[in-house]
Amino acid sequence: LEVSAPSSTLSACTKGAAIRLHTHLAVKEDDLSLFGFHNEDMLDLFRYLISVSGIGPKAGLGILSTLPTNLIASAIINGDAGLLSSAPGVGKKTAERIILDLKNKIPEHLTAGTGSVRPKSVLNDAGNDAVEALISLGYRETSVKTAVAELSVKEPDATAEELIRKALSKLR
Repeated sequence: LEVSAPSSTLSACTKGAAIRLHTHLAVKEDDLSLFGFHNEDMLDLFRYLISVSGIGPKAGLGILSTLPTNLIASAIINGDAGLLSSAPGVGKKTAERIILDLKNKIPEHLTAGTGSVRPKSVLNDAGNDAVEALISLGYRETSVKTAVAELSVKEPDATAEELIRKALSKLR
């Protein structure tokens, strides 16, 4: 069987090693597709994402490959369409539809690791400033938003300058 998986799951696998995946079988008239995830939270979030009209399994996989599970959940809860739209194939309207459909459905355990159960926002003012500065330097928006969001979660009180410096080292 061929299993499609997000990049984080693929990077957790080593050649020749036995792995355990949480799977979802997508059934269409002429196609059976199997999607695998290295943890159950990813599978849960994947199922929430594909329940949204217009989001298929491949788009859900793309979102999960771009951002960590807890940041996706936090972005949905906080209405951060900009962070969600940094995923390939997800425009502003699609991100807003995801937020509208899932905002009150996402379980609290999916936001674990973001500093609090329901954080006020994924990116604070310093984070937004850092993102704008890095994009103006020519870095890709997707990479920048992911890096700065992860750093902002780890260090919520960091200044824009600190976030830029640390994000630059991650992006190189």
